[in-house]
Amino acid sequence: MGHRRRIALVALAVVVLFLGLTARLFVWPPTDRPTRVDAIVSTGGDPGQRRAHAAVALAAKGYAPVVVVSLGGYRVPCPRPPRRVRVLCFHPDPVDTRGEAEYATALARKNHWSSLMVVPERSQSTRARLLFRRCTAARLVVVPVQDGLLHLPWDVAYEWGALAKAIVLKRSC
Repeated sequence: MGHRRRIALVALAVVVLFLGLTARLFVWPPTDRPTRVDAIVSTGGDPGQRRAHAAVALAAKGYAPVVVVSLGGYRVPCPRPPRRVRVLCFHPDPVDTRGEAEYATALARKNHWSSLMVVPERSQSTRARLLFRRCTAARLVVVPVQDGLLHLPWDVAYEWGALAKAIVLKRSC
């Protein structure tokens, strides 16, 4: 086999591996079905609050009595609580998924919550699961909202960098 052909095969293998990992980690990551938990945590970062509204809707269906909503770095209103649901809003410090995991973990300890449902965007699910697992011993259920198709390429590129940071640089809670 010629030298150029070997290089082309290796390059093709790398591209196929990269695309496969991208699909598994960010486009179709492992997710869970909604189930009864002590609290639902919505990650922030979306000024339209799709995740927050999805989390509140899940609580309204009886999956949890409490919704914890990260407002990220935005000045947006806290969603109105449905009947028999308490909604707690916060601005994480740092303003990222790790800050959200730290805040939710502190609330879980304070309130003796043993189970949490996390509502990220689908592309964020792998990293959110990793960060929340690092911070809490609570049983985790990850139920994402769908990324907007126009934002998916950006979201995937961002998630590659953010996941690398979480794995290599910021290894603690």
